[in-house]
Amino acid sequence: MFTSVDEVSARLAETGYLASPAVATTVFLADRLGKPLLVEGPAGVGKTELAKAVAEVAGARLVRLQCYEGIDESRALYEWNHAKQLLRISAGRDEAWDETRTDIFSEEFLLARPLLTAIRGGDPKVLLIDETDKADVEVEGLLLEVLSDFQVTVPELGTITATRRPFVVLTSNASRELSEALRRRCLFLHIGFPDEELERRIVRLKVPGVDEALAESLVRVIRALREMDLRKVPSVAETIDWARTLLALGAGALGETVVRETLGVVLKHQEDVLKAASKLDLDAV
Repeated sequence: MFTSVDEVSARLAETGYLASPAVATTVFLADRLGKPLLVEGPAGVGKTELAKAVAEVAGARLVRLQCYEGIDESRALYEWNHAKQLLRISAGRDEAWDETRTDIFSEEFLLARPLLTAIRGGDPKVLLIDETDKADVEVEGLLLEVLSDFQVTVPELGTITATRRPFVVLTSNASRELSEALRRRCLFLHIGFPDEELERRIVRLKVPGVDEALAESLVRVIRALREMDLRKVPSVAETIDWARTLLALGAGALGETVVRETLGVVLKHQEDVLKAASKLDLDAV
């Protein structure tokens, strides 16, 4: 997809994703080496958006597997359409069982889930395995087969191998440690909170109506909040939400009143709001 790191930066920027040099370099290497990309970092820093931006740049279909506690093979890989199979069995009562069995375990009755969908067909795809750390450890064994050989074994149909490998992005908020076997198969990228200049550029890009002075003030206040001992510090996504809030309110500057009245946009716990309201010194930032 890419011929250089600079091209990665430029093309991602065209989609509205401003990549740091580390992000652009790792995306380029993942593409060039054909390796899955494991992206870790706090929530709201752009891990999922990176996969979406790569898909847009590549003109590829985004296939998303949203992980959660209790997700299993049938939700991640495939399952059979049991209702349709029962209808087929009922319709063929006069047939021999061997004939019926061959029919009901065919492509027509297969429900492909994200992992199988991503490796089938020749069209370009980006496979996003989102919040991998929320899945059970057992699911990682399934991911190992897919990410090692880009193939899936369906006992009734045999082994299905990708004719065109997808670009794979796994995201993790590091709520639990992923296995070393899974990490070995991936290139690793940590996305933290951006520096002040990059975050200001992101705000101006995502919220064009915010002027330079307000964007600068907003980012400085956000950085001050992140230095506090909060239950959840504001993410980049919440910085953007706050900029949109100030624009909607017609606020031309970050005064004490408007900050205190809108803290709930960036802080999601009452204890954090109270702590910030008591400790935040706008004159110091």
